[in-house]
Amino acid sequence: MDYRNKKVLITGGLGFIGSNLAIKLVEQGANVTLLDAMMPGYGGNIFNIDHIKKDVAVNFADIRDEHIMNYLVRDKEYIFHLAAQVSHMKSLSDPFPDIDINIKGTAILLESCRKYNKDAIIVRAGTRGQYGNTKSLPVDEETPMNPKGIYEISQMTAERIMNLYSEIHGLKCIMLRLTNIYGPRSQMKSSHFGVVNWFVRQAIDHEPIKVFGDGKIKRDFLYVDDCVNAILRSASNRKCYGNIFNIGLDSPSNFFELAQLLCKLEPGAQWEFAPFTPERAAQEPGDYYSDISKVESYTGWRPNVSLKEGLISTIDFYRKYKEHYWK
Repeated sequence: MDYRNKKVLITGGLGFIGSNLAIKLVEQGANVTLLDAMMPGYGGNIFNIDHIKKDVAVNFADIRDEHIMNYLVRDKEYIFHLAAQVSHMKSLSDPFPDIDINIKGTAILLESCRKYNKDAIIVRAGTRGQYGNTKSLPVDEETPMNPKGIYEISQMTAERIMNLYSEIHGLKCIMLRLTNIYGPRSQMKSSHFGVVNWFVRQAIDHEPIKVFGDGKIKRDFLYVDDCVNAILRSASNRKCYGNIFNIGLDSPSNFFELAQLLCKLEPGAQWEFAPFTPERAAQEPGDYYSDISKVESYTGWRPNVSLKEGLISTIDFYRKYKEHYWK
């Protein structure tokens, strides 16, 4: 991967994955532009880029503004599309942000690229939730999708729009389905975004970590640095254009194991079983972990950070910078 002097746009660039990606690209010498609407409750945090703020350009604008997008895409060699409504729970009570941001926003970005920059390499982050319930594990990219919520449906639709623009208009699109990402720079004010990071907050605050059901539901928890590495490797490989890849782990854990490990790492932390709320029960897809053989065969990528190592780094980060994420 060589991103030195490459012109890069990251939508949702002040959010969790976007800011970690921006930091990595700045370290590699890229010219980075960040777009973020800073919508309340969506995770955008200017502190996320505190130590690189002089090395990036920031546009406080909305991906749904076609005039802004027409301007921003023009000279970019890489576009990492991470702007989205990503709360499963919010989509149950209000489906319209998912439809408007995830579907319309993606269409506007792609139209801007079709008109003004057909040579850009565009990478979009979708979700493993697009699969819904699965009958066999691990889950590969050919598994039929049966999403269980508006959020997941909107992500699936945005992916299919990207696939169409790749096939019909020749855009260089790469579509990723991300698993349960955790680590530094996530929003930590709500349990609606990322169960691992919320467990970390409960552990640090010495509040009971609530493990739903019997805690034995399987998941593949992926540290954010591994996720960023997968994004960059896929973008830099021409063979990936037009392809869909799972980004996750092929060795799962469960929520009971996660809670126990956090209690070992954070003195004073505790956990307890809790019943599923009706909303969570309605969207719970059951066991899931990723078959990542396709992305490995195309790019050589495999995760390097163990769950224990990732949790130690995550806890250390939020202990140090708690005031910037709890309030």
